[in-house]
Amino acid sequence: MAASPEVTAQHPQPFELTPSQKLLTLLGVLLGMLLAALDQTIVSTAGPAIQKDLHIPASLYAWITTSYLVASTVLVPVYGKLSDAFGRRRILVIGIVIFLLGSALCGLSQTTLQLILARALQGVGSASLFTSAFAIVADIFPPSERGKYQGIFGAVFGLSSVVGPLVGGFLTDHLSWHWVFFVNLPVGAVALGFILTRMPPLRHAGRKASVDLVGAFTLSVFTVPLLIALSLGRRTVAPGETGYEWGSPQILGMFALSAVGLVAFILAERTVQEPLLDLKLFRNKTFAVGNAAAFISGAVFLGAIVFLPLFMVNVVGLSATSSGFTMTPLTLGIVTGNILSGQLVSRLGRYKVLILSAQAVAVIAFGVMAFTLRPASTQGELTLKMIFVGLGLGPSIPLFTLAIQNAVAPHQVGVATSSATFFRQMGSTIGVALMGTVFGVALSSSMATHMSEATRDVPVEFRRQLLPQQAAGGQVSEEGGPSERSFDAAAIKARIAEGFEKQREALAPAAQAGDPAAKDRLAGLAQAQQAAEATVDKVALAFKEAFSEAIRDIYRITMLIALLALLVTLALPELPLRKTNAPAPQVLE
Repeated sequence: MAASPEVTAQHPQPFELTPSQKLLTLLGVLLGMLLAALDQTIVSTAGPAIQKDLHIPASLYAWITTSYLVASTVLVPVYGKLSDAFGRRRILVIGIVIFLLGSALCGLSQTTLQLILARALQGVGSASLFTSAFAIVADIFPPSERGKYQGIFGAVFGLSSVVGPLVGGFLTDHLSWHWVFFVNLPVGAVALGFILTRMPPLRHAGRKASVDLVGAFTLSVFTVPLLIALSLGRRTVAPGETGYEWGSPQILGMFALSAVGLVAFILAERTVQEPLLDLKLFRNKTFAVGNAAAFISGAVFLGAIVFLPLFMVNVVGLSATSSGFTMTPLTLGIVTGNILSGQLVSRLGRYKVLILSAQAVAVIAFGVMAFTLRPASTQGELTLKMIFVGLGLGPSIPLFTLAIQNAVAPHQVGVATSSATFFRQMGSTIGVALMGTVFGVALSSSMATHMSEATRDVPVEFRRQLLPQQAAGGQVSEEGGPSERSFDAAAIKARIAEGFEKQREALAPAAQAGDPAAKDRLAGLAQAQQAAEATVDKVALAFKEAFSEAIRDIYRITMLIALLALLVTLALPELPLRKTNAPAPQVLE
């Protein structure tokens, strides 16, 4: 007997694809993922050249990233629902087209406003790429096989992290920064060719194609003000810096608007027939706990990464460009953990023990960073520690997504995937905002203490000449750290040596003429120069001590958050990984 439309809608038949269809579909999706992943790393490398060419003021520079982040995060749940209703291929193609249009407009931008708006358009498209990729893998592979294929996507992110800076630097140096955006066009064209000609629609028969416009609007009212407030909130705002103080009317107003949007979203989703996010899914314990753990893990993920380059620049002494490349061990650790966990989960058929093991590794790794980072730490020492951190962080992204997908019916995979991505990105944004505030407070306090001790016997006039304003006051931009090297001991010593050399030149004629006072002063200059340079060394060490303490504070907090994620994960049910894409059993609270 044929199934009724109602039964088909609730329990759609799994997709049956040939091996060649699966391979070509994966290739197209991987190219789309590579497109979005490469864009993030390439653009960061070209940032200084873009700022210089377009004369972007410091107050607007952060919006190049913020506009992309906000647009991408807001639309993740929308794309997840749309792909469930209209089919994965259609939504993926729309996302790639929008992303490529945004890339072209970014490359053609001649003003700051044009670039910010084009980056927002890129974010609109990228949300589809990330959400559709994992949903498509879920469509064509059952949960028992899905992990090893999702690990491949982790390898794509790792490849982009290593290749992106190299490609971005090459294009910026030999062509122009415009080409870091134009390079997306041929890659995107190839991806579209694969998807349009080889990929099946992947649409569940019988699903009602509808768009929850009220849900999408109220979700935007909730997320957009919240993300902007978290991105622009500052403990203090320096002249020319983007942002507002946390207690300012602007930030409080955005938080209030976000709260109104959240209430309106919940009320709307309780009444519409086809909600953007079915709130009944939270009765599923795996869905609820998995998303909560993904949210907390998101805060850990970026919090552990964002501030490490500051340590590499200000303590280890690397250039800003070199510090980006030294993050490669961390990336490789993440990719290795991602791929290994994917392979293991497919072999063992269990995910909870792997998630808990990875989180335990992360807690220990953060503890090592929190209690061992010192001014004398070397690049080689940090390489080993970063690999350890990466191995703990890597498995969290694919395994939480897999657990959540495994707990819902196939026709809800898009919503499940997008919810995991949405909560993880929200956690990352909140985590970075929290860490930025903590870092600013800790650094200012440590800097004031250590600088006071280092310059206790230094005259005020000389102290002002000796210390840059940022180093003396301990002020650090909360947009991601100092915009330039805060204390350059070698440059300061060079200025001191130049000053003493001018004094020697002025005293030399009198000393040669036999003036005793000139001879005495000339003899004392060498001792004075040594004392001044010794003071510079003391200040440099104080500066490194202050930065080390602030970074250690960040990792202590990260360790506690990772421990919280582990405790939440303990409540995650261990459902057997289905060997088919048949409907999942529901675990209710």
